[in-house]
Amino acid sequence: MTAATHALHLAQLNVAALTHPLDDPRTAPFVELLDPVNAAADAAPGFVWRLVEEGAADATALRPMGENVIVNLSVWQTQEALWEFTYRSGHLEVMRRRREWFERHVEAHMVLWWVPAGHLPTVGEALERLADLRAHGPSPRAFTFASAYTAAEAARHGHAPHEASSPAPPPADHTWTVPLATPIAGVDPVVS
Repeated sequence: MTAATHALHLAQLNVAALTHPLDDPRTAPFVELLDPVNAAADAAPGFVWRLVEEGAADATALRPMGENVIVNLSVWQTQEALWEFTYRSGHLEVMRRRREWFERHVEAHMVLWWVPAGHLPTVGEALERLADLRAHGPSPRAFTFASAYTAAEAARHGHAPHEASSPAPPPADHTWTVPLATPIAGVDPVVS
């Protein structure tokens, strides 16, 4: 690994439109799964950070894309670490049930990008990356599991900053949904 890629982590954002409000009984099973899934993520190898609302255990009350859209933003040491948590842990079962709680995606709903180790992406930064992916398709600046770029590729194309612009992340916290790169029974592939 080169010096330019050695200190890069993978940021991810995914968004989901609720079919019913979080306090609706039809959404209760999802809400009940939040704490256990977040705890599993927090303890997962390679987990770095996740967005949480101040004074809360998660980010479900943050609604930067509209009242019915929840966001999930996290940082991982490697793409492999995020993949392992997403598709080889109890998180996968939650993804298989997502049609019970979320609308079907009609455009890209998740984005990955490389950040310097220690940088905590803002919601604004993450939404800009998602908008870039939706407008221009996958690139080293904004991609998906199915169209991934390595940290080295992103650095070569000038899309991975080389210095951290935020303080080091606090101890563990995390995220919960991410789309797919390869088909897994009961889970739809990524829209890109």
